[in-house]
Amino acid sequence: MRHPRYICIHGHFYQPPRENPWLGTVEIQDSAAPFHDWNERITRECYGPNTRARLVDGQGRIINLLNNYAWMSFNFGPTLLSWMAEAAPETLAGIVEADRLSQERRGGHGNALAQVYNHMILPLASPRDKVTQVRWGIADFRRRFGRDPEGMWLAETAADVPSLEALAEAGVRFTVLAPSQAKRWRRLGEKSWPEASGGIDPSRAYLARLPSGRSITLFFYDGIISQQVAFERLLDHGERFLSRLYQGFDDRRDHAQLMHIATDGESYGHHHPHGDMALAYVLERLSRDGDVRLTNYGEFLKLHPPEWEVEIHENSSWSCVHGVERWRSDCGCKTRGDWHQRWRGPLRDALNRLKEQLDHLFSTRGRECFPNPWAARDAYIEVILDREDPEALGRFLARFGHSDLDDGQASDALRLLEMQKDAMLMFTSCGWFFDEISGIETVQCLNYAARAIDIARLFQRDFEHEFVQGLEAAPSNIHRIRDGAGVWNQMVRPANVDLERVFAHHAISMIFAPDGAAASRVFSFDVENLDVETRTRGKGHLAVGRLRARSRRTRTHAETYFLVVHFGGLDFHAVLNNAIDPDDFESFKVRLLAAYRTGSLADVMALVTEEFPGRAHRLDDLFRDEQRRIIGIVLADRFEDYQRSFEHLADQDEEILNRLGNLNYPVPRPLRAAASAYIDRHLEEQIVRIERGEESSLDRLESLHERGRAWGYQPQKEALEKILAEALERTLRGLGPDADPSAVAARAGLLLDASRLMDVRPLYWQAQNILLDRFLDLRRSTAVDPELGTVVADLAGRLGLNPSLLGWRP
Repeated sequence: MRHPRYICIHGHFYQPPRENPWLGTVEIQDSAAPFHDWNERITRECYGPNTRARLVDGQGRIINLLNNYAWMSFNFGPTLLSWMAEAAPETLAGIVEADRLSQERRGGHGNALAQVYNHMILPLASPRDKVTQVRWGIADFRRRFGRDPEGMWLAETAADVPSLEALAEAGVRFTVLAPSQAKRWRRLGEKSWPEASGGIDPSRAYLARLPSGRSITLFFYDGIISQQVAFERLLDHGERFLSRLYQGFDDRRDHAQLMHIATDGESYGHHHPHGDMALAYVLERLSRDGDVRLTNYGEFLKLHPPEWEVEIHENSSWSCVHGVERWRSDCGCKTRGDWHQRWRGPLRDALNRLKEQLDHLFSTRGRECFPNPWAARDAYIEVILDREDPEALGRFLARFGHSDLDDGQASDALRLLEMQKDAMLMFTSCGWFFDEISGIETVQCLNYAARAIDIARLFQRDFEHEFVQGLEAAPSNIHRIRDGAGVWNQMVRPANVDLERVFAHHAISMIFAPDGAAASRVFSFDVENLDVETRTRGKGHLAVGRLRARSRRTRTHAETYFLVVHFGGLDFHAVLNNAIDPDDFESFKVRLLAAYRTGSLADVMALVTEEFPGRAHRLDDLFRDEQRRIIGIVLADRFEDYQRSFEHLADQDEEILNRLGNLNYPVPRPLRAAASAYIDRHLEEQIVRIERGEESSLDRLESLHERGRAWGYQPQKEALEKILAEALERTLRGLGPDADPSAVAARAGLLLDASRLMDVRPLYWQAQNILLDRFLDLRRSTAVDPELGTVVADLAGRLGLNPSLLGWRP
């Protein structure tokens, strides 16, 4: 009788932390355009689609939806899930629901695995950091999924025996490694280790005995097929993917076989477009195959406990053939062949030295706040997970702090723990993975180091000078950067956020929100307007008054007097002064307002220079998203002027452009720029008119498109696709019990026609979901009349959905 056969597909879903460490939010990333940032982009391309992956028929129409996470093994990075909880809660809900469903199918064994907290390379971490990384990962998992994890993913599968000990000590039952990480293996009970040859058999579970007397189960994924999925385009063809998985079984094996692969989860939709659909196809086919069983690691371990044991290569990983050298030396692993990585070792050394200093500060000053500072750090994840709960810190300090803590000591406790959080985050593995020390991933790690150094200064300890000296030994591949110190001075320090910058940001921003509330939130800071007056003069503005700010993360607080003079355009002059006498300020304010009302701006600035000294702040000091918003407001009139000029030029030169096109003559850049801007704008205007239900004609869209085609106009396809997709989503959300279904369908149909006319292909994934959800909600709440059913069925067909998905017949 043939032994049972199982298949498990594991996805490691992870993104580097991207938030501004001081603000606790992800700022706009231009490289991710037209999306706000890379988390948002990849969620739209991968994480979201895998919650409702498409299964299609022979005509390419969608016949079913599959939550891939409910049928595959997966882990998500805790820092990514933290972002998702705020920015993509529907996607997170689908992921959590998938784990719940998998528990029902797999005898209580869920598909989700935990992950060490911030993707730190555990073999290179200190013993204390190993423990905290594991405990924080488990706590985050427990909060998201409502259960304890059975397994945990190690960053880059990097492993050594102490790391396995940390997992086992925390109650983790298993982890997944690359086959090359197995050193030797034998059947349980054998006295000697046979010579390892041919590579480990990946189809079974293995027991790793640890020096402490504990043990942990290890699974070694199929390296060849995993490689083909990740890097050899196996996901281009679902049938080929399925066939290759079946080939992973071996008839010569005389035991229950687990055919399992592990790759970055982003393979399924981000690295490989439509990879989520290929995965769904495979999972659906496997779920109907009586000869194999889809499983996860926890279920397989329960059904088939290890009969073999294994020892691993110390300091090994899945993405560096040299072990863990990629994260501490110029080992030769690179993504760009002409750049060196000699900076990796000095960067690691500088951060290690800084970490020792930060740990010593935490250990010594922490004793003034906690009976056991390191136990407090292990538990601090509970505060991080409850940032918005004002009582969370109090509960934490009542449990882990000294019983007689005063307010100052409580603030010190919070600051020390935040310092430790950043001290671990600065070792996130992505900082060493790529080829250049000035890359965004390494700069992110250095930003965490900068914030930890800033907090240490609150305890009269300044580690910056020595740290930057260490960075001087880390050479850059870019001449103008020179070395790690250049990265620090050019890219890290200018990004620093302190209360002064928060004040400047708030002061300049309020000019464009004069009716704002007296208190406001600036990311992780609370800012209160204590006494503010604003004035407008032509295109300029003046704001003057007093502000109070407080960090929610460190309780650092301050007050300041301020003034902002906006001269018009992008020219701002903001000054802060917290040393002026209150009576002197009131007198100054009266004279300033009078001068602004009746005098020249030269008189105003002379008064400011003489009586209100301080460092000047400008638009550069605003945080990026708000800076973009204000630039957009300030330049709106200028843009209108340009557009009027472009329209005039485009109309005037239309005949010339057509003639040049007919002659196949390269259109001069100025002519092309003006005409392209004209068509871009009017195409977007027509899309807006269609969405609003205003009088509009597809003929107008078509004539615009044809007008540009004559001379080779190329639309901004990616931007138009996003505009059309979001317009369609908003339109379909209007499909409710009180809506006119014909009117909604007409607008949606016009938007689909517009996509066809402009030859763009918006991502309709979300629009399809909205249509299905709205229709199902209507069916549950009221009878579906023939008109509504016909309208929705027609729209479903146009969106590529098989109308049978609606579950309704006229």
